[in-house]
Amino acid sequence: MPVLSLDHHVDGPPRLVAGVLRESAPSARAVARVGARFTAPSALLVAGDEIRVALPGGFPACRTRITRAGADGLWSELAAGPAAVLRHSTRVTPADGGCSHVHDELTWEPPLGALGRLSDPVLRHYGARLLRARRDVLAERVAELGRAGVVVGAAIVRDGRLLVAQRSYPAELAGRWELPGGGVEDGESEQQALVRECAEELGARVVVGERLGTDLPIGRRVLRIHTARAAAGSPEPEAREHRALRWVGPHEVAALGWLDADRAVVAELVDLLRT
Repeated sequence: MPVLSLDHHVDGPPRLVAGVLRESAPSARAVARVGARFTAPSALLVAGDEIRVALPGGFPACRTRITRAGADGLWSELAAGPAAVLRHSTRVTPADGGCSHVHDELTWEPPLGALGRLSDPVLRHYGARLLRARRDVLAERVAELGRAGVVVGAAIVRDGRLLVAQRSYPAELAGRWELPGGGVEDGESEQQALVRECAEELGARVVVGERLGTDLPIGRRVLRIHTARAAAGSPEPEAREHRALRWVGPHEVAALGWLDADRAVVAELVDLLRT
């Protein structure tokens, strides 16, 4: 089974690199550099999403399914297309100096047995170009986000249930669900920003815990989710800025109409509620 791989370093922490790997727009740019087209269902990919890649040169398009997405990288495999097997894995591990080591690998098995091997030189050519393009685009986007502002979200848990908030504005986002939170202001830590935002949005006092999942690119900023719980004596949260609040269990989390960025942490939220 043919294998192509590329190892390289990215000047950025693994959480950020892994988050950028899940972002559709940089992947589309990398694919475009080899003359192909990339289509994805969401701005940030999660396990189960299917992406479509239309190759140049008259090759039929292929659909690949994301099988795993998390703080250690991104994995996908062929759902439909002109190959018997196609797997793509991008593994991220810490490196010296706060950098990340990235191992990017393509594995495939052409159709039609020995006859299909005639396509191997073409696939190797485009595959090698694609891995190099991904390397370059990944480094560019991580460098851009390394200077970005930070938005924080609170995964507030009580008795095995998660607090979720329904947007009331703007019109294009109204009705969708998110975690409470907001931007980190100058001079604030992420924890201080979450305490302030929860007081403003919910009228509640919270104690902030650990970070959850990867950094998530949202335009020119980065979203970071932290676990949280109500502080002793805190008032019950109320929807001061949202249309509604709900406490949901692990089976309800995946069914909500999340904003794209919050949808990207659904798997981590489910795990959090089940621990």
